[in-house]
Amino acid sequence: MELFDLSGLLFSAAIFIPLERLIPRNKDQRLLRPLIRLDLAYIFFNGLIIRVASVAFVVAGVTIGAKLTPSAWIDSVSSLPVIVQVFAIIVVVDLGLYFVHRAFHEVPILWRIHAIHHSIEDLDWLAGYRIHPIDQIFTRTMTYTPAFMLGFSDTAVYISFLIYHWQSLFIHSNVNINLGPFRWLAASPEFHHWHHANEKEALDKNFAAQLPFIDVIFGTAFMPLNRRPKRYGTDTPTPKTYLAQVIEPLRPAKTPPPIGQTDNPHDRNVHSAPGQ
Repeated sequence: MELFDLSGLLFSAAIFIPLERLIPRNKDQRLLRPLIRLDLAYIFFNGLIIRVASVAFVVAGVTIGAKLTPSAWIDSVSSLPVIVQVFAIIVVVDLGLYFVHRAFHEVPILWRIHAIHHSIEDLDWLAGYRIHPIDQIFTRTMTYTPAFMLGFSDTAVYISFLIYHWQSLFIHSNVNINLGPFRWLAASPEFHHWHHANEKEALDKNFAAQLPFIDVIFGTAFMPLNRRPKRYGTDTPTPKTYLAQVIEPLRPAKTPPPIGQTDNPHDRNVHSAPGQ
């Protein structure tokens, strides 16, 4: 198993770099932005770790699901047209991701891990790779295992994952694309950049990765017209190197604050600062 997909990375670069130069959301952002080497380190080192761990957990989930899910149900679902399965998987996966993602914001021990992703201050297509391996492994396991357990075919799951991967690069990218009337139907940079915004009113908003209407349903949507975040990042202190970022969230938590001072993860979240 290769350490990381070099050909896929080069193909992605060939698509997103020209787009970010031609139609940038932030025209002042440089191609060789600060900490770009950190995100490249995540691509290189996270690749094999996440692939091996994700496969192991999904296989375990599928094995358990095969014993719990009636074979007649599996046969019925897998016999559906692949395109129908793909759309169904996207809904199932993004619903699961919404709640997993929300938990990473609201549970203090999980926020310490997820804060690594929100340390991004210059969003572009590479920024989506900066995510703690535990964060990525847990999220993939909890969202894609149900898809296998429900009986969707391997082909449909694979296609849906490719769509998820490319949309993840797209929503983090520095590309100015307005989806107009479809802005609440499919996630875009306009939608996801607000999730990373360092602004109080964007606190804990836009958890969905592909379907913004899920946030609308649960009351966590925020995408004002004709406005863009002023800055991104997190007020949670994070190291600036790959190894330090991987280790830091696993260290024992610091001494709790004195009585009268909150330890709510939201207060450490980027959005609570005046202004992921």
